[in-house]
Amino acid sequence: MPKILVTGGAGYIGSITTHHLLRRGFEVVVLDDLSRGHRDNVDPSRLHVARLQDTDAVAKALAGVDAVVHFAAYIAVGESVRKPELYYSNNVGGTLSLFEAMSRAGVNKLVFSSTAAVYGNPVSVPIAEDARFDPVSPYGESKAMIEKILGSLDQYHAGNQGETGSSFKYVALRYFNACGGEPDAGLGERHEPETHLIPLLFRAAVSGKPIQIFGNDYPTPDGTCTRDYIHVSDLAGAHVAALDHLLAGGDSGAFNVGTGHGYTVMEVLRKTEEVTGMTVPFEMAPRRDGDAAELVADAQKLRRTLHWKPERSDLDAILRDAWAYFQKHPH
Repeated sequence: MPKILVTGGAGYIGSITTHHLLRRGFEVVVLDDLSRGHRDNVDPSRLHVARLQDTDAVAKALAGVDAVVHFAAYIAVGESVRKPELYYSNNVGGTLSLFEAMSRAGVNKLVFSSTAAVYGNPVSVPIAEDARFDPVSPYGESKAMIEKILGSLDQYHAGNQGETGSSFKYVALRYFNACGGEPDAGLGERHEPETHLIPLLFRAAVSGKPIQIFGNDYPTPDGTCTRDYIHVSDLAGAHVAALDHLLAGGDSGAFNVGTGHGYTVMEVLRKTEEVTGMTVPFEMAPRRDGDAAELVADAQKLRRTLHWKPERSDLDAILRDAWAYFQKHPH
């Protein structure tokens, strides 16, 4: 089986994708600086602790590797607004270092963890892959920059293939709201500070401290924002499908990963109360800058091209798995 390097593999989505790759029989090595990942998410025998900006260390980790799945990035939108230089340095600068290391090691296939944040506030919903890039945060901008660089690498490597004998192929997966967990594998959301809705709802239920709901005057059924929630297990499956595609000689491309169905914040809150059997206290707060009323994916291209479909992304399953993990890891 091919050997895969997973950058950021000690984090939430990276560790669960590593779990799925291993289950499929791939040989996997993980590179993570552990600044935001967790050492206990990874078998120590496969972990390389290094910063992505350390090109020499990354090149060593790439020895014998056939393809890369690249998760290593900072992901907090609010933090990116406060510290844009941090996000450009880490998300863009670190990825450029990875590309240099891949070139040295002769590795030319990459699955990139992108985001729906590249679209910003959409003109129409559901959002298709040909929607214009209009990010409203340095986080979204950093991901859009890397997608543009990936397109350039694909184009110019192909144009120079007669001279170099090399090509560069990638799949960028633009996912919407990743959630849920793999409680049987001991893997789930562990962000500090936590910014994602579902863990915050659990914390509010357990602590009795109200969660803030930002805006109740959007043009949605109950006035709160609507989002497309994708189970992290289905998201991991999309990464495996993308690898299969590239390893079989498939073309480069970008794909949305979502369900095509949205839930409002209040719908998620009420369903959380059903799953946990607890009341979730909340208080309304003003809208946040940059929050779109509705973000829902058109994921038909992914279904057609990579033969992927969500299997665990109904809201009940997402919340049950996330709650099972949270109960084992309440802190």
